Formats: sequence, C-alpha cells, structure tokens
Amino acid sequence: MKKYIIYTLLVLTVSLPLGSCKKFLAESSQDELKPTTADDLASVMYSDAYPYIQVTDTYTDLLTDDIQSNGVQQLNGAPNPTYLPFSNNGTPIFTWSPYMFDNISGTAGSNVSDLSGVNSWTIYYGKIKGCNVVLDYINSVSGTAQAKNAIIGQALFLRAFYYLKLVTLYGQPYSGAGIDPARSLGVPLILTSKVSDVYPARNTLAEVYKQIEADLLTAADLLKNNYTAPSVFRVSHVAAYALLSRLYLYMGRDQDMDNVILYANNALAIKPSVTQLSTYFTSATALSTAGIYDQTLSQEVIWSYGLNQNTGIANFYVSTGNVLVLVPPFTPSSSLLGLYDQGNGTTNMGDLRYKTYFTRYTGTPSYVMRTGKIGSQTYGAQGMRVAELYLNRAEACIRRYMKTAQGADMTQALSDLNYLRQNRYDTRNTAYVPVTFTDATLAYKFLQDERRRELCLEENFRWVDIKRWGLGVTHSYTDPYGTVTSYTLNPGSNLIYALPIPYDVVARNYNLQQNPR
Repeated sequence: MKKYIIYTLLVLTVSLPLGSCKKFLAESSQDELKPTTADDLASVMYSDAYPYIQVTDTYTDLLTDDIQSNGVQQLNGAPNPTYLPFSNNGTPIFTWSPYMFDNISGTAGSNVSDLSGVNSWTIYYGKIKGCNVVLDYINSVSGTAQAKNAIIGQALFLRAFYYLKLVTLYGQPYSGAGIDPARSLGVPLILTSKVSDVYPARNTLAEVYKQIEADLLTAADLLKNNYTAPSVFRVSHVAAYALLSRLYLYMGRDQDMDNVILYANNALAIKPSVTQLSTYFTSATALSTAGIYDQTLSQEVIWSYGLNQNTGIANFYVSTGNVLVLVPPFTPSSSLLGLYDQGNGTTNMGDLRYKTYFTRYTGTPSYVMRTGKIGSQTYGAQGMRVAELYLNRAEACIRRYMKTAQGADMTQALSDLNYLRQNRYDTRNTAYVPVTFTDATLAYKFLQDERRRELCLEENFRWVDIKRWGLGVTHSYTDPYGTVTSYTLNPGSNLIYALPIPYDVVARNYNLQQNPR
C-alpha cells in the first residue's frame, strides 16, 4: 500500500486547529503523493480514520462504581513498589479530582493525561481529522459513485462515533436535570480538514447532537445502499442503526424513546441473535476464556476495534502477565460482582457472565482482576454488540410504559430482558426462570441493574448511565499507607459529570472554555 504522506500530516495536525496550522504545512514536502482513486482514499481512511489499534478511554471505569480501591499491600514496611505506580496513576481519577488529568502520576513523572488512552480529547480529534480528510477529498479522486458513497458512509459513521464519545465525556447529559441543551456546552465541531487560524470554541450540546444525528442518518442510508462490510472490523448500516439507537437513548427525552426503539428494531431485524454463554463450556466445570468479543465463539458482535488492554496496557490495572499474589490497587468492585447470580455449584453456575466477563487470579487468595470480555485475542477488544440493542429497546419500552401504560411496551421490555438473560445463564441442568414485573418502577430498576451486569467495563457505558440517570457514587479510597477516605460524587455534579478538559488542550486554545472545577 502506498503511503500518502500529505494526508498523514493533515491528520497529525489535530492539535493545530486549536492553534495555527500554516507554518507546519508550509514546511512539509512538495513532493508528497496524493491519493488519486477511491481505493487510495479508502486506504487513508483505514489507517487514519478507523480506530483499529487505538487505545482509548482506559480511565473511565475508575470514575464509576464498577471499580473499587484496595490500597497497596505493604512489603517490608513500605508500599509494594510493583503496585505503587498503579495506585498513583489511578488516584486522581478515582477520587474525582478536578485536576485529574493534570496531576503527576506514578509513571516516569508524567501527567495522567500522557498515559496510554487517557487524553480522549486528543485521541478522538485525531481520528475526526482523519474522517474529515477523507470527506474533504472524496470528490477529488476517481471511482464509481458506489465506491465513493461507501467511503463517505464509513467516514460519517466514524466521525459521529467519535463526537458521541467526546460529548458524553466532556459535556453534561443532554436531558440532565437543569440542563438546557441549547445553552450547555458540548465540544467544538470541526467538520473540515482545511487549514485555519481560527481557534474553535465549544458548540452547544444541541448543536453537537444534531450533527451526530445528521451524520448517522446519512451514513445509515449510504452504507445500506452501497456497502457490505467484509468483517466485524468494518462498520455497516447495522452498526449505524445501533449507534442511532444509542444516540437517542443518550439524548434521553420522552420523545426520543420512539427512535431508540425504531433503530433497535431496524438493527435486530438484520442481526437478532446474542451469544449463548453455555456454549463456552469446555468441560463440566470449566468455561472458555475467549470472551464475548471472540470472533469465533461469539455471534453477536456488530463492530469490533481496539487493542487488548489486558496484556499490554497496564496504567491502572495490573496486566495478566505481571499480577502478584497481592490484590492490586484497583479491581472490579464488590457491588458490581454482587449483582450476579452465582448459582449453587458446578452443575448450576447461574449467571455465566460472572465467570466469563472477568479475568481472575486463581492463586491464593483468588480475586477478580479486570475485564475478561476480550479474552486473549490481540485485536477487537471493544465495539458494538447485539446485547446492547435489547437493553436499549427494553429501557425505552419501560420509559414509554411509564407514560402511556400500554401493556405491549411492558411485554416487549420483559421479552427483551428475558431473551438476553436466558442466553447468559447456565441452562445445562436448570431451566431459566423468566423475570416478570407489574410495577414499572421495579422493572426500570431491574433494567438498570441488568444493563450494568451486561455492559460493565465496556465502552464507557456505566459512566454515561450514571450521568444520564442522575446517580450519585461513593468511593472508599485506601491510600498506599492504609488510610481510608470516602469521596462522594453527588447526583448531577457540575464538577465531574462533564470531565475537565486536559490542561495542555486548553493551553493551546484561548477560545476553549474549561468545564467548571
């Protein structure tokens, strides 16, 4: 594959739209190759717009109640030096410090935002730059209308995906208490790769969500009519429908629930099946460690991307190859693990997510270390799954039932929840017992817990759910010397619900208004 340097340079200028690009581009070579065909531009898209091996959002679970602090076990009267950096790295995030990304961490004296996958702002705007390059130059290359439309559809989907990530991290929840989307700040909308001296200001939540919606609606149509994804590593119109369902759920108004259901229906009409976890048994007492994103065993993956962080990225959680007998500073919380039905023995293990969704240290003492959803495969660590669609539709149906009392909505919600759960339980010897509710409030609380059980430690779901549901969280933090301090994130917190933008980003752009600290 040719290397089209000019476009790589454009992508690398992501920080420069927050400053000046002209000097940088003036110093670039005049002999660089440019893509001339749709296939050439597609190659640029695959390398600079897709997040194939991108490490992203390694820190967000620390903000939630899905992670707990265990302190640092002592060694010869001092904190264990192997585990101390993990504690230092995670402390400002776990304690919701308003300067969480600017604190010096335990890794080579760097800022937390310098650690892999932490500076989400820079990471996602870098990928948005790649999308914009493709969209800006698509009309300058040769190729059929179908080939070009397929590229446009993928680029628009990816740009919408990145903007939804950004706005749910750095903006308040769209329909949060006291939030006016027309006034509350989102993130800057940068929709071109063209060089500019303008320092972009933040657009409103309403403007950002409107752009995401427009990009996704166009992408869904273009992908449906022009493109068949060759693998789960490419986006498809099913992925666009799924992301539209997620978008409207995150917007969260009563009038959005119809669209949540509509686009979940569209996706499920094409890809309806979730993985039956009982097929993961390798013996009467053991389950495969492949993970729910496994490309062979799992049939529910819609789109997959990213590196396996269990083996290579260990900024906050100890990698599986370096774990010690001592419990690490941060692990999945007892409140999360306590939500799963663990069955009554090897003949009935109950909810198999308890066994398959987590990586465990099996020595003495044994403990849950971190997510196990990726297994041992190198790529395809995260993405989009059919399970989310059933949960989205169930939530929207319960929300609608609360307003209209139409029995069909509750029937659909319970059907979705029970279909998902039946495929998660050990049914070798014990039949699954369906859940049923007549009280909408109890059904909604069960849905919230089920969503946490299914989507934990994945795609920032829990952090966004905490925000959009207006939940509070209390963290019990144990420092490296054993002192325990309680920190509480109040519902609707202005301080942390919209995360602080990293200092280095704000320093480059005087028009970029920081979130309240």
